[in-house]
Amino acid sequence: MSAAFDMELFLAGVLIGSHTTRQRHLRQAKTIQTTIAERWQRDNPWTWQRKHLAWFLNHHLNQHTDSTRYYYLLTLQILTHRLGKPWQFNR
Repeated sequence: MSAAFDMELFLAGVLIGSHTTRQRHLRQAKTIQTTIAERWQRDNPWTWQRKHLAWFLNHHLNQHTDSTRYYYLLTLQILTHRLGKPWQFNR
């Protein structure tokens, strides 16, 4: 059995801002990771495709407020930057 993927280590090089902002992005990234792992059994961001993140934003968060969706969108942008992908997501 492999060890759990460390999201904090994965994002360490790209997280900037205040301590609170970094903690929020880490918490949201772990939520994204858990949700995608439950749905598609992919807990490693290197195995994610654009459709996984788009599903999270458009379907998993569809009952949340616009401000919550916006903050998750910011976290998705950090994740895609870290992955080196040119993926864009709409609000």
